[in-house]
Amino acid sequence: MAIVTSAHAEAVGIEGSPNNLTCSGHISAGTPELGSEEVQARYTFYCNGPITGYQLQTNAPVTGFEASPLVTSNATGAPLSDTFSCGGELPGWADNCEGSTKTGWETITGQFSIGTPLCAAPHVDPILTVTDIYLEKTVPTQAISGPFDLGRPLHCAASSYVGGTRLDPVTPLPSKGKADKHGKGKANDKGKAKSKGKTVGGKDKKK
Repeated sequence: MAIVTSAHAEAVGIEGSPNNLTCSGHISAGTPELGSEEVQARYTFYCNGPITGYQLQTNAPVTGFEASPLVTSNATGAPLSDTFSCGGELPGWADNCEGSTKTGWETITGQFSIGTPLCAAPHVDPILTVTDIYLEKTVPTQAISGPFDLGRPLHCAASSYVGGTRLDPVTPLPSKGKADKHGKGKANDKGKAKSKGKTVGGKDKKK
């Protein structure tokens, strides 16, 4: 596993603490695996600085994962020699990967399998956390950035999306009070004047 210096981390675009990396990505339908009927979900993301590991925490049980994700250059799309190795408990709730990217803006693409339909609610919605080991005054230091929400799968019908995302859920609006048969809300008994002693126009009402 590569260890980068703080000076190198700053050179590739990290502003301030290495714990403040910014990452962006999404998921979509993956490539079916020969001889497997499991649903494949592909993930793609990049960060503005080098990383030495990442975790995808899912809300659907993971039944398998790609062992060696592809790392490519954002600028050219060409494959790079940087690599990651992934593993974890199966079935489980996370895909854990370690390796390294030498610079920021390198795209990491991999996939994992789930036991539920990709576009069925509740949708699979992975949360990404990334790590970076760097030298701080010759001492190896661990940095962690995230969480980042990769969102629900692309290309699924919009009508099937309910409840927002895991980090930005949509809260249903509270239901209004029941209306009577004339379409008006029921009156509140509080504040009603008693029939006796009621005044009209400032004068006592005659009995």
